[in-house]
Amino acid sequence: MRTRNTALALAAGAALLVPAPMSAAAFPERSEASHNSAQVPMSAPPPPRVSRASRAPGEGTVPAAALLAKAAASCEQVSRGKYRTDDGAAETIPVCGKRGAVHWTADMDIDCDGRPSPACNKRTDPLFQNTTAFQESTGRQLSAEWLPYIVVPGASSRWNHTEHGITGGSVAAVIHGDKVLYAVVGDTGPTELIGEASYAAAKALGIRPDPGTGGTDSGVTYIVFDGPKASPIEDHRAAVARGDELARQFLTQN
Repeated sequence: MRTRNTALALAAGAALLVPAPMSAAAFPERSEASHNSAQVPMSAPPPPRVSRASRAPGEGTVPAAALLAKAAASCEQVSRGKYRTDDGAAETIPVCGKRGAVHWTADMDIDCDGRPSPACNKRTDPLFQNTTAFQESTGRQLSAEWLPYIVVPGASSRWNHTEHGITGGSVAAVIHGDKVLYAVVGDTGPTELIGEASYAAAKALGIRPDPGTGGTDSGVTYIVFDGPKASPIEDHRAAVARGDELARQFLTQN
């Protein structure tokens, strides 16, 4: 993740050729290899893609409303301060803790970092970085275009995610409207900003995934579980199975 200057991103996004917006229901059933490899060279096949379940109103068996109600019931603030959603915004977002998870409600900026792909590269994203904080089991960088992952703030005196058992591969329930998506923690970002997820995560939730002009300004809840991680990190099906189990446990916690 990178510090995203909103004005810069909007101006750059308008001048670039970017993929057309697509809803979660239109998530493509094709591999990276089917794109023009001359534009973005690919050295290996992509990781498992977002499953068909992510195109439904929600993944797993736990309704969005139940997770939102549980998270909204109380906020025991575990961060020592609050976060901004964007550069220059007010610090209004706390990280809240409950037994088994931490959670916050913020915006969603689009992270296109990691292994280059047709949708995520220096041409489509002027802030593109070819690394992520966490890597696949094979050692390759994660693919923001194909893997639903979220970005957590970098560890600081404000909040250190590792102190709550959260690291690469930890599973999060990401809720937007009536949709639930299970994603892994895949990247870290600036220590003062919160609210970012991969191109694939946004697309699966029906949020415009364009790295320059996409995302949404509010209304996204992130519930990150401190239980067992998805393994391997690049297997979205493993994240769904693990996330559904942890979400059901979360609802029963006091």
